Amino acid sequence: MLKKTLLFMLSFFVATGLALAEVDVNKADQAALDGVRGIGPSMSRRILDERQKGGSFKDWSDLQARVKGIKDKAAAKLSANGLTVNGQAKAGASGEAAAAKSGKTAKSPHAENKGKGAADKMADEPTAPRK
Repeated sequence: MLKKTLLFMLSFFVATGLALAEVDVNKADQAALDGVRGIGPSMSRRILDERQKGGSFKDWSDLQARVKGIKDKAAAKLSANGLTVNGQAKAGASGEAAAAKSGKTAKSPHAENKGKGAADKMADEPTAPRK
């Protein structure tokens, strides 16, 4: 039983590692691009067509400028999902992608009080003990 459990855990980690493998946009074929979460057949075709027409992508800004449908937000998600340009992830992509995956955005310190009335805000504040 222990051997089966260890084998299962090992298989799981290997499969997870392969799913998160990096795919370089300048070296990948259509199947590899389709394997990146967020890239479908039409986007992978646009990437390959543009790469064939204009040569390798120099950096993320070059990719974003040349391929329709890849702007800052999409590029950050694709980078977090394993896409690279010349082996480089998009700068700042990990923080943006973590927020995008969790569905949360960065909040200001006063964001939790937004939309509350004065009575609700006062109820949240600590009060001084009465004598």
